[in-house]
Amino acid sequence: MQKQINSLARSPTLSTVLMIERTIEEHSGEYNRTELWNNLPKKVMWQTFLVVLDYLQTINKIAFDREDKIAYIWNPNLTQKLRLRKEVKV
Repeated sequence: MQKQINSLARSPTLSTVLMIERTIEEHSGEYNRTELWNNLPKKVMWQTFLVVLDYLQTINKIAFDREDKIAYIWNPNLTQKLRLRKEVKV
């Protein structure tokens, strides 16, 4: 059996992922999905946008609140402090 390829699914480029991540970080808690998509610096296909949001949520960089607003939750300072602890192996 051959895998079916979804012609609507898009693979985002690294620059697209970074653009969306920076926009979320700058406007954390302000926008829902549609508002964020409409306020991106460059236009991105909706399907591609959703793939990036899913990726960022999977790696725990963003979260959604009860009103479906997107918040940036990544904290590199905390991560660095945790890496310095003896109990944590990297």
